This record gives sequence, structure tokens and C-alpha cells, in this order.
Amino acid sequence: MGDYAFAAPPVVALASTSTKPFPVRRIFCVGQNYSAHAREMGSNPEVDPPFFFTKPADAIVANGASVPYPPGTSDFQHEVELVVAFSGGGSNIPADKVEELIFGYAVGLDMTRRDIQAAAKKKGRPWDMSKAFDFSAPCAAITPKAETGALVKGAIACKVNGKLRQSADLSDMTWKVPQIVQFLSALVEIRPGDLIFTGTPAGVGPVVPGDMIEATIEGLEPLTITITIG
Repeated sequence: MGDYAFAAPPVVALASTSTKPFPVRRIFCVGQNYSAHAREMGSNPEVDPPFFFTKPADAIVANGASVPYPPGTSDFQHEVELVVAFSGGGSNIPADKVEELIFGYAVGLDMTRRDIQAAAKKKGRPWDMSKAFDFSAPCAAITPKAETGALVKGAIACKVNGKLRQSADLSDMTWKVPQIVQFLSALVEIRPGDLIFTGTPAGVGPVVPGDMIEATIEGLEPLTITITIG
């Protein structure tokens, strides 16, 4: 199994607050899952069902790290999100079975090249280069669900250089975690090691080199990153 054409990539793992590191398999993201943000992006959250996009596992950035300003954009934006980490999985998972599959929760940032995303939307093209680029998924350590219980409410916020930009409550999510997983698992099989970024509140905005982003969710380890020159 170890005889490859070149050295196999290392396992991507996230720290956990009280257990061994969590190996990351795939990253799924829910688009426009807070009503105010959906309207901010020009959508109707009362009509549109949840939709998903992905990031590569190696887009993960550990807490406290620096994130280089990415090439190809002049509008690099932050999106604070609740991240759900799975130790179980399956296909066509009923909503009432989802909680038993969750390993824990973390604070994440879905970093976005907004100008590239807008251009892709206008032409009906995929979002990959606006969402799935290097260093696009900063994430704090995972807090096991045994310590938090099921997270259904709690303050979620994002500050840039100490100034509040995003502020909401997890209960404001249009689609709650059990519904998200029910929808997603009807399309793909959820497996241990998968992460779901569950959407961001309104107030997203640009950052530049030198900015410090502080992302918080009540009861979880805060996430802090610094934007550097790419």
C-alpha cells in the first residue's frame, strides 16, 4: 500500500479540544443558509431549497495561522460559519438520526473570492475558483458534542480588527443541521471525517493584508487568523 509514484500527501487533521486530532475527509458547504445573507446575495430563502458546494480538505487552515491574500481577486471576503464534524455517516439519513452521527462542532471561515464568484454566477459557471482555493477554510479546534450537546442556538459573530461585522444566532439558520444532513445525504454518502460548513449570517465583507479576523460561536473555541500579503 505504500508503494506510490511519489510520497502520499499527509492526512489533513483538525485539533480537538479533548480528544485525538480529527482526520478531515471532505468539506461540504451550505450556500445562503441565513435569510438576511440570502437576501444580501440576491436570493429568496423562503423559496430556494438548500444547495451545496465543496472545498478540498487541504484548504483547512489551523487556528491562529496566517492566510495569504489569494491571487486573481480584488474582493477577498470573510464568512463565519458553524462547522459540523462527523464520526458516523450514511445515505438518506433521516433528520431524527443525524445527531447520533455528529462528532462535534467548530468555528470556521468560508473565505471567498467574491468578484470571481459574482462573475461565475453571471455566466452560470461553477463556483470552484471562488470557494475551493488554497487556504480558504480556516477552522478552530473541534469541540466534541459530548461537551456541548446539540448546537441549535447561540451567538455567532465575526470581527475584523476588533470591529463587529457579522452578528446573528445559530437559530436564525433557514435549514437546521438535521435538515441539512437529510438533504445532503440524499445526494452523497456522508462518511466519518466529513465536515459541513453550515452557512453564514449577513454582514460579509472584504479584508486586506494586515487585517485580523476574529470569528466566534457561543460555547466553542474562537477562531483568529491574520491576512498577509500573498
